[in-house]
Amino acid sequence: MRQRRLMNQINVVPYIDVMLVLLVIFMVTAPMIQVGAVDLPSVGKASQVTVEPIEVIVAADGALAIRERSEAPRKLSRDDLLAELRRLQQANTEQPVLIAGDKAARYEAVLDVMDLLQREGIQKIGLLVQPGKN
Repeated sequence: MRQRRLMNQINVVPYIDVMLVLLVIFMVTAPMIQVGAVDLPSVGKASQVTVEPIEVIVAADGALAIRERSEAPRKLSRDDLLAELRRLQQANTEQPVLIAGDKAARYEAVLDVMDLLQREGIQKIGLLVQPGKN
């Protein structure tokens, strides 16, 4: 009787052939696939009127000031700042407030002002930055 030996190798040539055929099929059909385009509707004019933001200025020494509509900034205390913001936002509660922190101001002072405004329920708060040179 003849004893059979176990075969410990796998013949991978058929698998490579199948993979090469699939690769050729994908390479031929890929350029034929049409990319879908979305045709978005256009609007003549936007219905929302842009609102001039209110600027809260944090000076290098931590002093606060407020500027509205390109006027000169007025220095205020924290309590006066909140009262002034409430007065200015009576007509439009969605008016944005931008915090302009001096470059030399402490990061903590700017965050304190942002936290104060959030606790007062001001919805739109942003940070005013100067665009850099690329």
